[in-house]
Amino acid sequence: MSNICIEAQNLKIQFPLKHKMFQERKYLKAVDGVSFAIEQGTTMGLVGESGCGKTTVGRALLRLYDIEEGGKILFDGTDISRLNDKQMRPYRKKMQMIFQDPYTSLDPRKTVGTIIREPLISLGLMEGKDAQDRVEELIDMVGLKRDHLNRYPHEFSGGQRQRIGIARALAANPEFIVCDEPISALDVSIQAQVINILEELQDKYSFTYLFISHDLSMVRHISHQVGVMYLGNLIEYAQVDELYENMLHPYTSCLMSAVPIADPEQNRRSHRIILQGDVPSPIDPPSGCPFRTRCSQCKEICKEKKPELKRINEKHMVACHLYD
Repeated sequence: MSNICIEAQNLKIQFPLKHKMFQERKYLKAVDGVSFAIEQGTTMGLVGESGCGKTTVGRALLRLYDIEEGGKILFDGTDISRLNDKQMRPYRKKMQMIFQDPYTSLDPRKTVGTIIREPLISLGLMEGKDAQDRVEELIDMVGLKRDHLNRYPHEFSGGQRQRIGIARALAANPEFIVCDEPISALDVSIQAQVINILEELQDKYSFTYLFISHDLSMVRHISHQVGVMYLGNLIEYAQVDELYENMLHPYTSCLMSAVPIADPEQNRRSHRIILQGDVPSPIDPPSGCPFRTRCSQCKEICKEKKPELKRINEKHMVACHLYD
């Protein structure tokens, strides 16, 4: 069996909503029973429309959110779901995050050198000359110059700031990195540079990535397996080529049909599926299948029973009653 870096089992996260006195407290179900595993040195892409719970899953894996009873997060085979802050400290250096916005994720009052050095100091990994040497090594790894270390974030472009964010995430030499839409705020040409850096670093150091994105073309390029989320649920999970060539869930087909096609001739032949209705509220989700209110193939059982994520073949899993 392949070496699993991180695994989520029945991951559930809900947030309490404000309520008035004598009223029943309501909860927002952000993630509802998500399970998957990522092998060491590979990339899992996580896609879905805004608000479906992608970022919440990423933050939960890093234990930035508490999960509900019954769920588990396994890191290198160890259950870290219920560890307190002190017990989690050794794992913090093994798990890092690259944030979506390179403008707000860097402290404007600190120099680049201080920003990259901070994880080394706070995690007690190294200090003094050793820390400085490590910072210089990191700035070289992401393609920036050493004289950039004495500058402040506002002196850099968006792409350069994201490189700084990557260097900071790599400072503690982690095993697992959550890439939370790391290219969405960048120009297209800069996006390619950042993706190339991530791939080169993975080839060299065997990093494991959870790559969260709306860019389905980029997800196909960088990922080894892909999960599709809808309303807090993982509805399809497969090897990347298997998913893009054999989409099973109706929502995945709709999602993929929205990908722009550069070839005008092929674009004219393609069929774009337009979803009807709005996304249901995660505060009061529909009974049965979460996608049934917008699905053109909805059956009676879809209203009554929530489909489980079932294995269709060795490379593909789907949660849909059409494949029962």
